[in-house]
Amino acid sequence: MGKKIGALLKDRRRQLRMTQFDLAELAGISANTLYKIERDQANPTLAVIEKITLILGLELSLSVAKTNTNP
Repeated sequence: MGKKIGALLKDRRRQLRMTQFDLAELAGISANTLYKIERDQANPTLAVIEKITLILGLELSLSVAKTNTNP
């Protein structure tokens, strides 16, 4: 299993040499909220994640996994 989204966002933010405060301000969220997102301690909306990924120059894609359940 790959990295969780919080770690990916944190790594990219650091690559861009952005502070949590700067990214949070651009995304319109509190620095505390971003702190929790990066540590996978928050449940942000898809809109917030989309905004953060846009700022960081990342592409967000979603897929639905098939489950092996019998009705």
